[in-house]
Amino acid sequence: MHSLRHITVIAPHFKRRLSGVTSTVVQLVPEQIRLGRGIVTLGPGLPDGLPKMKWRQLLALWSPPEGARWRVWHARRNTEMLPGIILRHVFRMPLKLLFTSAAQRRHTGYTRWLIRHMDAVVATSGRSGSFLEVPHTVIRHGVDLDLFHPASGEEDTIAATGLPGKYLIGCFGRVRHQKGTDLFVRSMIDLLPDHPEWTAVVNGRVTAEHQAFADELKKAVADAGLSERIRFLGEVDDIKPWYRKLALYVAPSRNEGFGLTPLEAMASGVAVVASDAGAYAEMIVQDHTGAIVPAGDYQALREAIRHYLANPEETLKQGKAGLEHVRENFALTREAEALETVYNRLLA
Repeated sequence: MHSLRHITVIAPHFKRRLSGVTSTVVQLVPEQIRLGRGIVTLGPGLPDGLPKMKWRQLLALWSPPEGARWRVWHARRNTEMLPGIILRHVFRMPLKLLFTSAAQRRHTGYTRWLIRHMDAVVATSGRSGSFLEVPHTVIRHGVDLDLFHPASGEEDTIAATGLPGKYLIGCFGRVRHQKGTDLFVRSMIDLLPDHPEWTAVVNGRVTAEHQAFADELKKAVADAGLSERIRFLGEVDDIKPWYRKLALYVAPSRNEGFGLTPLEAMASGVAVVASDAGAYAEMIVQDHTGAIVPAGDYQALREAIRHYLANPEETLKQGKAGLEHVRENFALTREAEALETVYNRLLA
């Protein structure tokens, strides 16, 4: 059980299933600890390596940490904001409430009510901030440049996979309509016959409710005679090596909160074609690190991908530019340091 004596930030995580929020917490908390922040997580669905407090330790929150008057309760979902409000306003615990918002839509009345009770609000992009009706700070997510890095040897090539072709194009994430997996697969069916050097992979979990959707995509691939060149690999144990094997990554989401995968791809030295969902348009430099197309626009997506398949040398060049762009603008340390400023303001 982790002592709360020097803990000044609590990061609740009240969802068991893996999500973008989970990925953020898993990457960010170790970096915050490295910067000297006393922080613990609370809740299920997180790796054992992260510092965690027990549910019974909530009673200890009546006592402030050593050397401070409050702790920060850093929520990222409605289900985490509400308990923070109850702990502070009902049980009178010395907490400051912080919410990070990634949503890119008008919040419901209930969510707006929750947000009004926060002491500070962070938006993960300028676009998500535009939907907030309260003062906020924009802090874009970063990516761990030690975990996500460019190819470094023969194991990071398409040849190491046993797949055909010279170049690999990929689409990663849960297989579902919202993620635009069908747009990617459809574009591959249209484009790969004209580009024999390329092979496509789809990596991601298929939940029961989306199984029929995935089955239809696989049937369309089989009917096109492309089952050897458009592979569905399911949920892989470690996605990081797969990024390093790519020449091009595609993020075709119809809607998204923030969306980390383009940053992970660019940190791996890979060019990206993405929709303008989430914060994708704030990550990618058009025609320099990749291309942005309107969300849900199949023809625009297909034509953008066609350019990169037809010009592999340019694709590889933009991948190198993407790596430099992420190093300069989206390192995880920048996100952690920006949050430190917010925490210090709340705890002052």
